[in-house]
Amino acid sequence: MKKLAKLLTLSKRQKFVFAVLFLSTGVFISEFLSGYYLVMSSIVLSLLTVGFLYFAVRDDIADTFSYPIFILPALFTLSFVLFYPLVPARLFTRIIITAVYAFGLYSLFLTQNIFAVSTIKTINLMRSARIVSFVLTIIVLFLLLNVAFSIRLPFYISFVVVFFFVLSLSFQSLWSYSSDKESGRQMTLLAALIALSLSEISLVLTMWPINASIYSIFLTGIFYSYSGVIHAWIEKRLFKGVLWEYLWVGFLAVLILIIFAKWGI
Repeated sequence: MKKLAKLLTLSKRQKFVFAVLFLSTGVFISEFLSGYYLVMSSIVLSLLTVGFLYFAVRDDIADTFSYPIFILPALFTLSFVLFYPLVPARLFTRIIITAVYAFGLYSLFLTQNIFAVSTIKTINLMRSARIVSFVLTIIVLFLLLNVAFSIRLPFYISFVVVFFFVLSLSFQSLWSYSSDKESGRQMTLLAALIALSLSEISLVLTMWPINASIYSIFLTGIFYSYSGVIHAWIEKRLFKGVLWEYLWVGFLAVLILIIFAKWGI
């Protein structure tokens, strides 16, 4: 009880550091697991990620519409745990992945804290937090899609999986630009449109001879273009140069798909 009372008195940053150390240890241990135990550990660690974040910011979100801040942290942990079996099983690889996870999770906790606090007072770091969150969203989407396509699910299950992941990630990304429940409903509709578009594209591409990595790079590139354009539109900076930037990313994703398709599996 004394240890729990001491934990409750920690500052918010200290709680984040404790959570990162605890979860990073869990992720490192999970890298020695496989099959059922790996899946279960990914779920447990994802739930613990949500729990630690809630424990740190619960006072800031008590009366606000802020539950989307838990989506990206949960999927961030899930993606790293499930992605590890796809890379060479070496101790050095385990250490690198755990270190990257720890750094990314701490950055993610800080950005989600900014989003939580911004609902009750103005924060000057909002733009920076949105950028960091979007970068981590792109990374998480790539890892999750890579996992989903690597296990070669039936096309109808793959469609549902892609829709769920894209909907969750696009919703939390767009939510960071909304300020209330009403605008949150608009973000939900836009997120659903993005998810439906990418799910339909993934369904068509099941006929293409491509491997999981190229598949993931392509869909992640398209997601980046769609979401980036909407972000710019919300911020009222959708100028010609910005639009062309996202169009070029989409074009590059298509080009990669075409060039590497013949070497796919």
